[in-house]
Amino acid sequence: MTTTTQQTVKTVDPKTLKSWLAAGDTVLVDVREPGMHAAERIAEARSVPLSSLDAARLPGAPGQRVVFQCEIGGMSATATRRAMDAGRTDVYNLVGGISAWKDAGFPVERTAGAPLPIIRQVQIVAGSLVVLGTVLGAAVSPWFLLLSGFVGAGLVFAGATGICGMAAVLMKLPHNRRA
Repeated sequence: MTTTTQQTVKTVDPKTLKSWLAAGDTVLVDVREPGMHAAERIAEARSVPLSSLDAARLPGAPGQRVVFQCEIGGMSATATRRAMDAGRTDVYNLVGGISAWKDAGFPVERTAGAPLPIIRQVQIVAGSLVVLGTVLGAAVSPWFLLLSGFVGAGLVFAGATGICGMAAVLMKLPHNRRA
């Protein structure tokens, strides 16, 4: 019988990351999709989407630590685990992602004309579907209320797991795929 132990993901807070970046001994890797990176990013971050991350070939020079970041820290924790499983020990997850970075008062760069952040797209689409299901449920058939229930259940699932099916679908749209 083989047992495996999962290593604990090392984390770093925004203030410490800022000092590491200033010292020049850290590479910051943004594992969000290119559209999200283009819309808003930490200036030093390199875009390497989680979907195409090769944990054995991370950016940076030998001896540099690598910090992964995403929107709130879930996908970057996955990237950190992958890198650890590939034998890297100098990898960290930015706790709270770019959201925590901004909450700490640190600057971000934005690209004019970039798509809306994916969370706002999810809010617009989910809200629209709930309103549509409610209106059609009242005016046409109560069966349309299932649409609102389905969207609500999806949002609860996304909040509980950090996996948003609607965001995954929206990320496949052409305007979200441009770098």
